[in-house]
Amino acid sequence: DLANEYAKNLSSGQKKLLELARTLMAEPKMILLDEPGAGVNPTLMKKLTRNIENLRQRGKTFFLIEHDMDLIMTLCDTVIVMNKGRQLAEGTPDEIKKNESVLEAYLGGR
Repeated sequence: DLANEYAKNLSSGQKKLLELARTLMAEPKMILLDEPGAGVNPTLMKKLTRNIENLRQRGKTFFLIEHDMDLIMTLCDTVIVMNKGRQLAEGTPDEIKKNESVLEAYLGGR
């Protein structure tokens, strides 16, 4: 149990969960997460993803800045892809997966 553990002793993933809990104390309507998946092991990633999904179902809005496309495609209804400081594409995860500009910029084409 980590209830009495100092934050400095937590893993990166545990710190992400703690940050989310601290944010929720303010009862925000919108939550901005900057790379929530960075440095998080797969087990804690599943827990973090479940927590975000549950909060979305309860009416919380999330704005994610993330490089983990699997996480983005799982959690987001709308995706905006940036490239070189400019908006490259906007759409649903399925639309983004098929977008030629996105494929070219990030995968070098098909």
